[in-house]
Amino acid sequence: MKKTFQLTHPKIKVARLFEAVKRDIKKYVKRERNKKLPEGVDFWDFDCKFGATAEDSQEIHLSEFNQFIDKAEEQQFKSFYVEILAKPGHRTKKPLPQA
Repeated sequence: MKKTFQLTHPKIKVARLFEAVKRDIKKYVKRERNKKLPEGVDFWDFDCKFGATAEDSQEIHLSEFNQFIDKAEEQQFKSFYVEILAKPGHRTKKPLPQA
């Protein structure tokens, strides 16, 4: 998903638009996670970016989207860019604690 969300609408309040963006992101992630995993892959991982525009977007973790969207609402952004790309993920073993 590479999308610029416009946060102006003549009839819909801005707070509802931000909630709709959060819902769209959650729906997209859920849909991607439900896709069949390729052989040898443990889970779906995501490369995520967030910014006012595509050019000045920064990499973030998937769990940070709500925080960044809330900051955008506080700063009264008229639009912002979201990029979420699914990629195969592989689990790594945790190192054993040394006694």
